Amino acid sequence: MGHDITLTADDGFQLGGYRADPAGAAAASVVVIQEIFGVNHHIRAVCDRFAAQGYRAIAPAIFDRIERNFQSGYSPEEVAVARKFVAAPDWDAMLRDTQAAIDAVKAEGPVGVIGFCLGGTVAYLAATRLSGLSAAVGYYGGAIVKFADEAPKVPTQLHFGEKDSGIPLTDVETIKAKRPEVDVHVYLEAQHGFGCDERASFDKQSSDRAWQRSLDFFGTYLK
Repeated sequence: MGHDITLTADDGFQLGGYRADPAGAAAASVVVIQEIFGVNHHIRAVCDRFAAQGYRAIAPAIFDRIERNFQSGYSPEEVAVARKFVAAPDWDAMLRDTQAAIDAVKAEGPVGVIGFCLGGTVAYLAATRLSGLSAAVGYYGGAIVKFADEAPKVPTQLHFGEKDSGIPLTDVETIKAKRPEVDVHVYLEAQHGFGCDERASFDKQSSDRAWQRSLDFFGTYLK
């Protein structure tokens, strides 16, 4: 259903990515932002799922500036390696590459962005800083609280796990307090990464609920 692509950011940098198109005409697009594990099997599967729902989906490889074509699984050893990419995250560079993905599809209809883990924070920042978006969804973005003083320019929805060891509920409450206009959901007993069926922390019930809420949200705002 999908294929590899090349994107060009506004500073001339060329990065890779993955694009999945629906069988019929797509009325809207979704930019999918990766976890720290690259545009791996899971992120490609997310793109394919959106395409199956009638969306054009595109995932920019936002680590290509550091290491091209990086992809990882979820073993403890692989997690340790992947963490090197976020020791000092270059948010501006990742946003430039996210904007490149938005620009690649914005002429074809409304565009939303969705991100997971690191990508959840990038999706939130995209909602506050980038152009060409109509809606944003973020899953368990650990650094969102640091940017909660920035107001999204488009409707934004966020998903967190109650038992996320890296995102205390006090952070979620801070986000809610600072951004009452954002649609925030917390999933009882869910851990970090609950939406990825390739991770040990996968929680099917929470994942299914969050996915449906995401689809409903995009269905409302990507018209």
